[in-house]
Amino acid sequence: MAEQTQGAVPLSAVIADAATGVALALRGEGDPYALSGILRQEDALAPAAVRVLGADALAPYAMEQRAAPASADDAAVVRQALATYPPGADASEVSVWTYRGLAEAARAFLPGDGQPWPPAPAAGTGWVGTDPWPRLSHRVSQLAALALPQVAPGLAEQLAARTDDLARGFVRAVRRRDWPQAAGLGRWLARFPEVPQTLGLDSGLAFVRQMGGADPRVALHVAAAQRFHGRGW
Repeated sequence: MAEQTQGAVPLSAVIADAATGVALALRGEGDPYALSGILRQEDALAPAAVRVLGADALAPYAMEQRAAPASADDAAVVRQALATYPPGADASEVSVWTYRGLAEAARAFLPGDGQPWPPAPAAGTGWVGTDPWPRLSHRVSQLAALALPQVAPGLAEQLAARTDDLARGFVRAVRRRDWPQAAGLGRWLARFPEVPQTLGLDSGLAFVRQMGGADPRVALHVAAAQRFHGRGW
């Protein structure tokens, strides 16, 4: 998805602002979260920003206690993103899975409005068992938005079988100061039931937040690990 501009505002800035809003909501800070308030349906870049953020655009609605309920306007923004940017026939596994994750999150967290949601496309998982750990770590970090409650449970179960490989990827990412990859992997590891104690995931995530938290999506991933899985405080 090529970066576009709306006036002087690039898509990357719109995504960063939205990610910051999500992270603040997950930490219980800022104004009550409303997706349609951050990314309005009439904004030209809103569909692309929602598509890039994926399920994370709806992460605040997954909290047990939230300040504001999801609305029909929120559903309209997500519908627009799903309709505008479906994965093509030659789409990567990451693109298909992020689309599927957004569709799953919409069904789980948004109100029914009488309209059917687009069907979630089939997404393969053969790579989970065959990718070598460096490639697996890269791919899984790109799918960090799927590490939400009620989203991609089957994928999470399969990935949990490779916890040790993903822990290895987390350590490598921290050593390479690749904070986005470290945050994404750490968020997935926080969801898994059996993470090696020797990994030091909580201190590792806290370190990633300290060093890379200026990146809004890094801050979002760490905030999600804390809010939903109690890790990284």
